[in-house]
Amino acid sequence: MRAVVVALGKVGLPLAARIALAGHEVVGCDVDPRVVDAVNAAEPPFPNEAGLAEALQQTVGDGRLRAVRDTAAAVAEGADLVVAVPPLVVDAAARPDWAILDAVVDDIGRGLRGNTTVSIETTVPVGTTRSRVAPALAARSGLAPEEEFHTIFSPERVLSGRAIADLDAYPKLVGGLSATGEARGIELYASFLDAEVRGLGSAEAAELSKLAETTYRDINIAFANELARYADRLGIDVLSVIDAANSQPYSHVHRPGIAVGGHCIPVYPRFLLAGDADARLPRAAREINEQMPAYAADLLGDVAGRTVLILGVAYRGGVKETAFSGAFPLRDTLTARGATVVAADPLYTAEELGALGFAAWDGGAIDAAVVQADHGEYETLTSADLPGVTVIVDGRGILDAARFAPVPVRRIGRPEGSAQDPGSPIAPTTRSPARPSP
Repeated sequence: MRAVVVALGKVGLPLAARIALAGHEVVGCDVDPRVVDAVNAAEPPFPNEAGLAEALQQTVGDGRLRAVRDTAAAVAEGADLVVAVPPLVVDAAARPDWAILDAVVDDIGRGLRGNTTVSIETTVPVGTTRSRVAPALAARSGLAPEEEFHTIFSPERVLSGRAIADLDAYPKLVGGLSATGEARGIELYASFLDAEVRGLGSAEAAELSKLAETTYRDINIAFANELARYADRLGIDVLSVIDAANSQPYSHVHRPGIAVGGHCIPVYPRFLLAGDADARLPRAAREINEQMPAYAADLLGDVAGRTVLILGVAYRGGVKETAFSGAFPLRDTLTARGATVVAADPLYTAEELGALGFAAWDGGAIDAAVVQADHGEYETLTSADLPGVTVIVDGRGILDAARFAPVPVRRIGRPEGSAQDPGSPIAPTTRSPARPSP
């Protein structure tokens, strides 16, 4: 098989490497010359992706994988499979900006030849593959859809940092615009994946499956957050409650936390709502989860005139990404309440923090701190690392509270002195109801 993978980001490049590892010829396309040069030098253009460096050394080194900037030219060379994984940029309300995806589809269409299957892996609202992508490919190429070429939707299902392994860990879902196109897509994906490749009968079913799996997580986390807020009022450790509930096989309650961030979970429920405006649970879950940074700020008490340190601007630990990070609403909430806000993150320089709108912490005295991202570096923090701190909110449950005694470490749904505070007796506490988000 000859494959072309368009957009060599944290999904596209591991996918290209996996196809090449299976023995196929792969051309990767990206508009960023730095990415193209890095790939051709067999160097990962981004850090912390397990196995990627070794995969590039092997596949670029033996000529199975190369990178170019000209997508149309790469497709025009002839390909059995073209996989598009461009980012679908969204605004603060998760409304799509189609410019990048449309440009990629146009480039593919300019080079498209007969007998090629084009797979869209970027998560999109239901109906996008049939109503937007396929007609654009046909108009640009002059080829007849589902006769001279096929278009399928096959959602990416990987997590940054372990994408290559994840490709073989979960069933690969494929939905076509015709039975013939779907069968061809299944055949092509099965040629390089060890995982089951499962046909869903239509592109719309595959599109909805991706929205379903991510929206489920958002709704589940929202339920965990509501349990945590109630547990705070009761003086109960919510993790003990959740672990007890999950001890039988029919309950799978997630963990509460300060924020739900990233490119996926905060965004895709909005895509679902765009097609089904009457869906109530996704809307309620979004509202609940978007309130959590303000709730974490509530746990600090009065912050007016105080210096508060945000630990971690990334949306999750170990990943240098800030998409829909809770650090932004947390910063805005604290500032609105009169605090001076500074930030630190082991993955970001002071200049990078400044570019994101954060004042970088200089290591000086602070009054309070909030753990927003669960970076591994924070697991060993002590009070000596946070000079002057008088209260800490651990929004991710990653700190060892015993290292900060007598400074209180407050955690969402885990009152001070609860069962999971090392060395502390169980002593239920009462808090005032959280103030509404400003």
